[in-house]
Amino acid sequence: MSSVPTLTLNNGVTMPQLGFGVWQVPDDEATSAVTTALEAGYRSIDTAAIYGNEKGTGRALATAGVPRSELFVTTKLWNADQGYDSTLRAFDTSLDKLGLDHVDLYLIHWPRPAVGKYVDTWKAFEKIHADGRARAIGVSNFHPAHLQRLAENSGVVPAVNQIELHPHLQQSVPRAYHADHGIATEAWSPLGQGKDLLTEPVLQELARKHGRTVAQVVLRWHLQLGNVVIPKSVTPSRIRENIDVFGFELDQADLDAVAALNRDARLGDDPETVN
Repeated sequence: MSSVPTLTLNNGVTMPQLGFGVWQVPDDEATSAVTTALEAGYRSIDTAAIYGNEKGTGRALATAGVPRSELFVTTKLWNADQGYDSTLRAFDTSLDKLGLDHVDLYLIHWPRPAVGKYVDTWKAFEKIHADGRARAIGVSNFHPAHLQRLAENSGVVPAVNQIELHPHLQQSVPRAYHADHGIATEAWSPLGQGKDLLTEPVLQELARKHGRTVAQVVLRWHLQLGNVVIPKSVTPSRIRENIDVFGFELDQADLDAVAALNRDARLGDDPETVN
């Protein structure tokens, strides 16, 4: 069994706080990467229809020898499939590619506010959840205004909102909204995609202080904030390094130092303009 702590979502389902993401991992590489992650102790795997690696991910899940009850599998609906009927068809396709009879979390990948279909899409998500084919449903890249519109048109609050979140984009406003409404915050690109974050002098100093890598310090920061985090790597040593973040703790001065790094700087697109 994995030693990763869990969070209890707003519908009572438990989710590992640290998982493994496969964004930008080709399908033929996803099988070995996910297999390595499962061997290292990860039990939460995050994929998406648009990643094109649901089949490779599914192969790893099928052959890893880990009981399905111990796995937490997330996938996401792509933008072109939004709408009630098309969502149901796309979900069937994802399940088929994954080789599963249910997923643990299904997310709307982007709100596409100018298109205006995410409320109808969410009604299909409610059906998928009610039918027991997704243990929890949520969204990705939703601003508080998008979440508020869902709240006004639905009785089901998203369990999770997966957003870009790292020390250079700390997302205090959506995190506060999530906390007020019982929505778990999940961070994508938690390490800032490598980029200049891993050479940040403040983080390098904290890494030296704790005898850890910068990536481990950043992941530890996420965990202590209460974020769910899904680092991605195809390098076996880094896959193992990224889950080895439970043997140390950042103190308040450390947390304050990381908080001061916020620049509100996005690496990805603004959800308001993705359509």
